[in-house]
Amino acid sequence: MKTLVIVTHPNLETSVVNKRWVDELRKYPEKYTIHELHKVYPDGIIHVEQEQQLIETHGNLVLQFPIYWFNCPPLLKKWLDDVFTYGWAYGSKGGDKLKKRKVALAVSAGIRKEDYRKEGRYRYTLEQLLTPFETTFRYCDADYRSFYAFYGQENEPGGNVPGMEPDPAQSALEASARDYVKFVDSL
Repeated sequence: MKTLVIVTHPNLETSVVNKRWVDELRKYPEKYTIHELHKVYPDGIIHVEQEQQLIETHGNLVLQFPIYWFNCPPLLKKWLDDVFTYGWAYGSKGGDKLKKRKVALAVSAGIRKEDYRKEGRYRYTLEQLLTPFETTFRYCDADYRSFYAFYGQENEPGGNVPGMEPDPAQSALEASARDYVKFVDSL
């Protein structure tokens, strides 16, 4: 079965990392379904049954997003709240649709990797910050397979300039895209 990649980026076309990752995944339409939440739900109104059916018709599930204020974009949080319902994702009355399903995260983190350490600027690792996602998947009895990350985006030229997306070293970005596909394939 194909892997479903839920992409949540408010402006994917101006993204550097997430757009590059999606472009790489699109080279393999037989393996991946790319589902862009902001494109499908510009009004933020989630069609729950459609989303649940989409998950059910796929094998693995990957949530891809940029880190926003040390969390996910608001639309992804709403999607999780709306789609992972009692009786479907968890609970005693049929809540088994994520059971044993391999799930993972793919995140672009604007901050440098060294800042995501106990001794770093923000005192927490990215793994610690993503613990609520892992806990959610474990609560739903899914098979959480960790995360893939690209660090340091905001420290590249133009990284904090509104409307200007930074341009990370092209070789690091290209390697990241290839490694992301390998990560998804290894689930």
